[in-house]
Amino acid sequence: MSVDAKGRVAMPKNHRDKLEEHGIKELVVTVDKTAGCLLIYPPPIFDELEEKVMALANHDDAAREAQRRFVGHATELELDGTGRMLLPAELRDYAGIGRKAFLIGQGKKFELWEERAWEAECDKWKHKGASAAEAPAELLNISF
Repeated sequence: MSVDAKGRVAMPKNHRDKLEEHGIKELVVTVDKTAGCLLIYPPPIFDELEEKVMALANHDDAAREAQRRFVGHATELELDGTGRMLLPAELRDYAGIGRKAFLIGQGKKFELWEERAWEAECDKWKHKGASAAEAPAELLNISF
């Protein structure tokens, strides 16, 4: 997907239609420390996660870092009439997003990746191979 000169990206129509079915016209975007991409949530989902993150112990350094990153970078975005959202420069810079990005749906959230970073992630998976020893036990009980 393209990112215009102002930093706007268009939500694909199939995702936009699904959001509209649920009356969602705003999204919350924040950073993903682990993957280096942006996470995009409908506000009700983000609110649930924010509550859980903020309930973590304030005296724990890892918890405080998670609070600062996840909640501190959270930015509400409005979808315009054509389904575009304006990504703040700070968040685009964090994820290295320039003129090309890749949006993937992940159940109740989206991930927005810089295009080359997403391709590198996919290549890593291809070369890594599948190993049941690395899969969470819960995943092994799901039939695809």
